[in-house]
Amino acid sequence: MQRSVQVTDEFDGQRADAGLASMLGISRSAAAAMCAEGHVASGGTVLAKSERLQQGQWLQIEIPERRDPLEVVAQPIDDMAILADEDDYVVVDKPVGVAAHPSPGWVGPTVVGGLAAAGFRISTSGARERAGIVHRLDVGTSGVMVVAKTEAGYSELKHAFKERTVHKIYHALVQGLPDPLNGTIDAPIGRHPGYDWRFAVTEDGRQAVTHYEVIEAFGKATLVEVELETGRTHQIRVHFSALKHPCAGDLTYGADPKLAASLGLTRQWLHARTLGFTRPGTTDVVEYTSNYPQDLQYALQAVQEGR
Repeated sequence: MQRSVQVTDEFDGQRADAGLASMLGISRSAAAAMCAEGHVASGGTVLAKSERLQQGQWLQIEIPERRDPLEVVAQPIDDMAILADEDDYVVVDKPVGVAAHPSPGWVGPTVVGGLAAAGFRISTSGARERAGIVHRLDVGTSGVMVVAKTEAGYSELKHAFKERTVHKIYHALVQGLPDPLNGTIDAPIGRHPGYDWRFAVTEDGRQAVTHYEVIEAFGKATLVEVELETGRTHQIRVHFSALKHPCAGDLTYGADPKLAASLGLTRQWLHARTLGFTRPGTTDVVEYTSNYPQDLQYALQAVQEGR
């Protein structure tokens, strides 16, 4: 939508972002963003947010349409495989770079958007942007994930995750060699005191329990199988970082950038390998497994060969 606005005496001498905010009834940061994106001009010249307005000046304003950050956008995801399509749920093999559901600040593809593009209809009582989501994987973590399709499936799977009856197995390539080779990490996790977007082991955090077992050691790094008893955000990454054995490639949590580069890693080596649960409406236990994607397979082969 385009508008032409004339600067009145009350805005004479004001910064463009401040004046626009008052004229349009928007926040100053939103007005500044409009200027930075070239949506405000005067006399055919784009107006910078710090320029001073002049009485009688005409402003040509293009008000951009802002997409609802929680809107589910149907977007095909070519490399998101369907591992199972049942009456009450669908199991997907989530690629790296895909979020579970829409959220403020995320503009990339989502699992729910990919399912919508593939013709799946999700019907649950959850929030509209999280339709069917009963658990999540980080954007940078690949692997097996279940999404409920019906209200009954949503209710039963949500309860199973809450009661910790779901069998969740991950594989991770961690730096060095953990000691002991098999063990349990029982340490509470909360927000990092210095970084809003990171988590850490904190005294006042929520209980977090991680069981692990070494599969194979390679010197620089070790492949471990991890079973989660709880499901805290970044749990595996935080716990192994606290042990001084961060996931290879996980620069956010202290991984060696040189090792990451030598293995061709641009994200943490962490994969949701197996997911098992009781099929909704039955007593049957089902289990689904995801193979390593190409980038993780390449890195594993590189460390095996001692590169």
